[in-house]
Amino acid sequence: MSTEATAIQVLPGAEALQGLDWAKGDGLLPAVVQHADTLQVLMLGYVSAESLAATLASGHMTFFSRSKQRLWTKGEQSGHVLAVQAIRVDCDDDTLLVTARPAGPTCHTGADSCFPQAPKDFLGGLQHLVATRDAQRPAGSYTTTLFEGGIRRIAQKVGEEGVETALAAVAQDDAALLGEASDLLYHLLVLLQARGLSLDDARAVLEKRHR
Repeated sequence: MSTEATAIQVLPGAEALQGLDWAKGDGLLPAVVQHADTLQVLMLGYVSAESLAATLASGHMTFFSRSKQRLWTKGEQSGHVLAVQAIRVDCDDDTLLVTARPAGPTCHTGADSCFPQAPKDFLGGLQHLVATRDAQRPAGSYTTTLFEGGIRRIAQKVGEEGVETALAAVAQDDAALLGEASDLLYHLLVLLQARGLSLDDARAVLEKRHR
């Protein structure tokens, strides 16, 4: 999954940014940045109207630095930019929730997040890794061999893992079942990626069914 700048989705709609309450925070609004794939909270920063406009124009998260008193694009020196995917506005129009894909560690300490204990979706992170393997095809990677084997080979592996999971459920202990279920989930992620789909697409179908 790319960390290049892309068109930013403003939710619930572009008009939401027109009604932001800049006065409440003396011209600044807090912006919580969340990983677009793992949903882990990455950092908290502050935006001004000018930095928000710069973010929308570039696709990379730009804050207003209160210490330097200037606009500051995350990663402007390290290259660890935050490619913004979507911006949401809270119920009081005075806080932003930004989902982004980081190009490297977000924290100045070298950690992925400024909140290292923040929960995250492991499967979302694994999906991101699978997509990266698909794009880069590094030598020696098992995932690379799957992609290079083609869709039929990947589908065959999903079938094999599905059967092994079912057999483990009726004839083996919990540890064996969990091991086989993990293998099945991994190969399913690879299959979805090979078809240009993702876990999010499957999740959306499930959510639609239960509305």
